[in-house]
Amino acid sequence: MNVSQFRQRLKPWMLPIAMLGGLLFHNFIDAIAFIAPYLIFIMLLITFCRVKPREFRITRLSGILIAVQTLGAIAAYLALLPLSRELAEGTFICIFCPTATAAPVITGMLGGSVPRLATFSIVSNVTVAVLAPLLFTLMGSEADINFFESLTLIATRVVPLIILPLFTALALMHYMPKVHSTIASHQSLSFYIWAVSLFIVVGRAVSFIMSEPAEMIPEMLWLAALSLVACCGQFYIGRRIGRRCGDKIAGAQGLGQKNTVLAIWMALTYLHPIASVAPAAYVAWQNTINSAQLYFKTKRDAEKPNAAAKR
Repeated sequence: MNVSQFRQRLKPWMLPIAMLGGLLFHNFIDAIAFIAPYLIFIMLLITFCRVKPREFRITRLSGILIAVQTLGAIAAYLALLPLSRELAEGTFICIFCPTATAAPVITGMLGGSVPRLATFSIVSNVTVAVLAPLLFTLMGSEADINFFESLTLIATRVVPLIILPLFTALALMHYMPKVHSTIASHQSLSFYIWAVSLFIVVGRAVSFIMSEPAEMIPEMLWLAALSLVACCGQFYIGRRIGRRCGDKIAGAQGLGQKNTVLAIWMALTYLHPIASVAPAAYVAWQNTINSAQLYFKTKRDAEKPNAAAKR
């Protein structure tokens, strides 16, 4: 077995290995957690280098997905509020949370449109940055929110991670085309960087959950269950919307793959702290789905040459 074959066989298992590693070594994650934003930056830079500027445009898909993301989150919150404020807030943040900055990477690996998903990722994150302070205030936030201060805090944590890699890719294409071309030709590196990022995120989520008192376990289990429903529902609805708009993969990843690190931070800052268990559990659910999708995609790709050879 050569190196290429080994990497091809290992690829479907990289995300489960990263999740298991984060679970087992969560006590040591704090020592390397600071590199997560840099990994996301590099990962997005590699992804954006394969996208041409004219391919960035807001389509019907982006409009429908952002409507589902915002209105669906509000509807879920209002439906669950009579039962429990904490359950309502946890489910709300799992739906309202913007698209993950790494979603274009997974979309590209699955064969979807990177430009479409990259465009929606920007739309999704900016929408959340604008609406979050207002919605959290209306929900009766745990924090005393000043609108413009909150807007600045959220925007400065989210937008640069998307905008700076994009501008860097455009600058490289204009001023250093050879470097741009070299980066664009190494798209597979994004996957392994994403695996390291996942290792860190899962480790931090596990550490947070284990720090909660034992009497909160039943409520945490309900939050985890509701986040599973929200995760599966969003991947399914996103795929249905995407199929109607010409790209079921971009639709599914755009609506289902969430920026859970940001979601946990927003829950801890603006909502009841226990609500953050829902996005923490969402980490496991969405990456289990991503792992399964990548596994079956790799399996199908491996079977195609064999099927062609038999003809």
